[in-house]
Amino acid sequence: MTRGWLPALALVTSLAVAGCTGGDPSPAPPPPPDLDAPPPAIAVHPGPYDAGPISVPASGAYLGAWVKPAVISQPGRLAAIDGLETRLGRDLDIVHTYRKWDEKFGTESDLEFLDDGATLLFSWASGDTRSITSGEHDELIRAQARRVAEVGRPVLMRFRWEMDRPNLRPSMWSGADYVAAWRHVRRIFDAERARNASWVWCPTSEGFENGEAPAFYPGDDVVDWTCVDVYAGEDFRSLGDLLTPFLRWAAERPKPILIGEYGVAAAWGSERRAAWLRDATRLFKANPQIKGVCYFDSNPDGNPPDKQFQISGDAPAFAAFTELTRDPWFNQPAGPRKAGSRA
Repeated sequence: MTRGWLPALALVTSLAVAGCTGGDPSPAPPPPPDLDAPPPAIAVHPGPYDAGPISVPASGAYLGAWVKPAVISQPGRLAAIDGLETRLGRDLDIVHTYRKWDEKFGTESDLEFLDDGATLLFSWASGDTRSITSGEHDELIRAQARRVAEVGRPVLMRFRWEMDRPNLRPSMWSGADYVAAWRHVRRIFDAERARNASWVWCPTSEGFENGEAPAFYPGDDVVDWTCVDVYAGEDFRSLGDLLTPFLRWAAERPKPILIGEYGVAAAWGSERRAAWLRDATRLFKANPQIKGVCYFDSNPDGNPPDKQFQISGDAPAFAAFTELTRDPWFNQPAGPRKAGSRA
């Protein structure tokens, strides 16, 4: 009895196996980036630049970072930056800080960083662009503008960064709506004499690869620094490859460039992260229009390894970043603060 169905079973099994292997093969993974190749030199505009109240180094670039605090609090923010600076053996030129739309600027930690001589990169999330232009939030904007003016020192104002992200489209609506909101907010800041703010426009590197980011550009007359956020996250690509579309766009404008966030994911392993960071240093130096770089030293809660960028606990990667911080290119004789800049 059993022998009668064994050939049939063998035929079914062979067909099943053939069905598993006979389709299209899985695509081969992309080759690793060549991190020894000369980096592209694209953004080489010699200046001078109209960068608002923030002074621009004649050569080299400022060094900054966002460091995720162990506890989100005023002491936690101070301890996070102090810890990084201690490990690096130097102060940061730029301290990056984030605020929601209704969160106040000028906190205890903000003022202490400023008193220590750092420049704050203030990334301020926005509300719905159409509600902004309708005037619904004018009082909130005026109050924030007064707080910025009151600190009396230059601030890098990064209003609604990464506005080109697909998940923000419901509140951004369109490039034209974002531009109108940016101009509305800046008019209020000017009216409140918050002229110590240098305005930083900062989409994603992906937005230049897919061609969508330029539609959100508010215009040379109301932008002081161009900026981009860029990561070797899901794809392990060199920074030069990731940044080339943005750099080609930015090179056409006489604006200093800020790398608002950059990072390489833990998923790629310590040695490859270290090689990527050393290549990033060469890329920054080959494009002297880049006048500031800020590492994103954070593992956001709930993110998978390809979206975790903290290097503080990764000895090889941190050593490579430390080399950057000790390079004369990133050690300016004077910080970005201008004396007597109070509006």
